Amino acid sequence: MSYSIQMVRKSEQVSNEWSGGVTTQLAIYPEHADYSKRDFKWRMSSAMVEVEESVFTPLPGIWRLIMVVDGEMTLEHEGHHRIHLKPYEQDSFSGGWTTRSAGKVRDFNLMLAEGCSGELKAMNIGEEVHHEELSDQHTDFLQAVHAFYCTNGHVNMVIDEKDSIELAEGDLIILNRENLEKNIHVKLLSNSESGANVIRASALF
Repeated sequence: MSYSIQMVRKSEQVSNEWSGGVTTQLAIYPEHADYSKRDFKWRMSSAMVEVEESVFTPLPGIWRLIMVVDGEMTLEHEGHHRIHLKPYEQDSFSGGWTTRSAGKVRDFNLMLAEGCSGELKAMNIGEEVHHEELSDQHTDFLQAVHAFYCTNGHVNMVIDEKDSIELAEGDLIILNRENLEKNIHVKLLSNSESGANVIRASALF
């Protein structure tokens, strides 16, 4: 098998309060890494921003990708750029920048240490089967993970026509690549009449 599966159900996730709301760590690598010590290679989290304006915690040496799930948010990176994000729009920036946010939102975050690369992709899953081809060939990285986070609805996920998994809102599944030369095919189908939304977060390291 060219991958292993790690399932993180919503009921298993730990949330903590911060000055602007509540944040939930979804996954971190290595597993023994401590966010407060900044000794991780990558970290995935979801946060509720419950104040109208806030200043992001400085994270020198960390590259950040953030995607809005609910609500709208304006990010101002001092000396760099300003952007307004609606649901499932994203921004990418250095954690070392001074960043101010305006707007109450629920968001998804991917943090990457130096030497790592990654991306976020939003997917709307309807009545048609949605196909994802995971290919990490021809890169300079040795390891890769692809995580699928269900933000609403229910989704059936089939991996390489072998493993079938049900995802409910708030669930996260991580595919750890063990052979970057072999592609992985993923099929997603909504089990909800109103459809579902899924964020795919990829990290190479």
